[in-house]
Amino acid sequence: MTARKRQSPAEAALWSLRHGGMVAVTALFLFPFFWMLSNALRPDGEVFTIPPRLFPSRMQWHNFLDVWVYLPFGQFFFNSFFVAASVTVIVLVVSSLAAYAFARLRFRFKASLFLVYLGTLMVPQAVIVIPLFLMMGTFGWIDTYQALIIPAAFSSFGTFLLRQHFMSIPKELEEAALIDGATHLRILLVIFLPLSKQVIALLALFTFTGQWNSFLWPLIVTNGPDHATLALGLTLFQGQQGTEWNYMMTGAAISMLPGLLLTILMHRYIFKGIAVGSGFGGR
Repeated sequence: MTARKRQSPAEAALWSLRHGGMVAVTALFLFPFFWMLSNALRPDGEVFTIPPRLFPSRMQWHNFLDVWVYLPFGQFFFNSFFVAASVTVIVLVVSSLAAYAFARLRFRFKASLFLVYLGTLMVPQAVIVIPLFLMMGTFGWIDTYQALIIPAAFSSFGTFLLRQHFMSIPKELEEAALIDGATHLRILLVIFLPLSKQVIALLALFTFTGQWNSFLWPLIVTNGPDHATLALGLTLFQGQQGTEWNYMMTGAAISMLPGLLLTILMHRYIFKGIAVGSGFGGR
């Protein structure tokens, strides 16, 4: 068994500096989350004490229960989850079908149509909220789940991401399936989607977290708490008598849990999806 190579003083100093810098950067990025949890567990009067305290004088764990009583927090949580999950499912279905069509099917004006499709990515959301609101009013969908779900359920980014990955799949697999009599839909379901699990998981995470944190569109299209999402519900801790900062931080901490759990459960697919998607290889 060979002995471990001994580091020189310069190498040891460089190793310590590099890892010390990594620890410092990590602590810098994690501090806002620590401060949020610290404020979530302290009495409201201690949030703006001078000098600031890193830890509360007493831990008020009941804050995490109080927020469910202070406001219809459970309704907000359900609305956010239902809208985000519904949008994610529709985006995955529609993006998979559209991406396969753009990657493998032949039809007139395919390249031009794809460029127009991608052009929608450059349109800011603030530009289209008024036309969308007028459209929702015409349909009678103001303050409904349909208004929260349908406008966000068709993703140009998802189609582009999956299309680029589908183009990297060998055509020989598709040709063999066509010879065996498989339809294009069956080829998509049996060949393309199983080979794209990592990219699909990445798209699902991006879509779910994006809709979970969405604020502008729900603010415009909802009128009350019945269909308000969690991002809107947190603003209700601000009132004429002041802001319940500890409850707002508690609600923010709770709102992080679905995205955090989803990231933990899907981290293997997500990291592989980033590696696969970053290549954008195509034929």
